[in-house]
Amino acid sequence: MMFFDGAARKDGAGAGLVFVSPQREILIYSFVLIELCSNNMAEYQALIIGLEMTIDLEMHHLTVYGDSKLVINQLKTEYEVRKDDLVPYHHYAIQLLKEFEHATIEHEPKSENKQVDGLANLVVVLALTGDEATTIPICAKWVLLPKSPQEEIEQESNVASVFTIDVED
Repeated sequence: MMFFDGAARKDGAGAGLVFVSPQREILIYSFVLIELCSNNMAEYQALIIGLEMTIDLEMHHLTVYGDSKLVINQLKTEYEVRKDDLVPYHHYAIQLLKEFEHATIEHEPKSENKQVDGLANLVVVLALTGDEATTIPICAKWVLLPKSPQEEIEQESNVASVFTIDVED
């Protein structure tokens, strides 16, 4: 399965992808789109990037989910492509979908596509240039608070020292 989302703002655009393998392994990707574009163009960019990646991995069966009703319904030929700037993206996406033995494309409401939506928006905020990359660790953590002030006093204390370093970060 592949989930895609594009995000465009006045100061940048991004694409988010989440792949789920048949073994339930999850791979996540975010891309900065290096040109300003409309939100619909960013959606097509995300879809096409994901399709190209999947083809490169020589996958033959794919279910695609996206929250753009416009893009999904244009690909299903339920909507016409009326904007001239979207026509080349639409044609290329159709061409890529034909590369698969079996491919389906489904609309997923934005409320159920939050992970990919977050990736697309995060990359816009980070504003990396075209030749930069970063790894963003995602960690699970929960802070336990002491039960009472008295219990806190009775526990052994750890000491931390802080030193100022005059080196640029």
